[in-house]
Amino acid sequence: MTDGETNTLDDEIIARARIHAREVRDEHELAVDLSALEWTVSARARRRAGACRWQPDREVATIVLARRAYERYDWPTFAAVVRHELVHAWEFQQFGDSGHSDRFRERAATLEAPRYCAAFAEPRYMLRCLAGSCDWRAKRYRASKPVKLPDQYRCGACGGTYEVEHTESGRTWTTASGYGGAKAALGDDW
Repeated sequence: MTDGETNTLDDEIIARARIHAREVRDEHELAVDLSALEWTVSARARRRAGACRWQPDREVATIVLARRAYERYDWPTFAAVVRHELVHAWEFQQFGDSGHSDRFRERAATLEAPRYCAAFAEPRYMLRCLAGSCDWRAKRYRASKPVKLPDQYRCGACGGTYEVEHTESGRTWTTASGYGGAKAALGDDW
């Protein structure tokens, strides 16, 4: 680093993740090629703490870590996200694909990495089935089509109708016009 340069938070995240990855590889004899890994930080991610993207033409895995997750998690929790993504990178490098299969679960367990990473943000919307016998719920973090147009979609379990709740205000709607009305009523609090 030259005079006048300062590290950014993204630099810190990547540096800590690389150091942790090297320690995990060495301690657990994880056959992951760290020289074929690229690291980046997402400032936009709102619910996924990490991701691993495979570029088969280059045989390179890119681990993307969420800045917001780094800011909200303590280091042991964030380090578990790094280990989770390392397992994906290992699978891509060894097998050309990756998922949350039994192979993934077994390898993640040896690294004390979660099979699925917990969301680091509260959902902005909650979808809830209106059928009395169905307890289907779905979280949404953005105003997707099922949030804006609930009367055009159905419950993911029973096919019934559902309502959408704006979690911060508690307002609910079941139609596109209900969405518009809730948004207008909340104004700046939307």
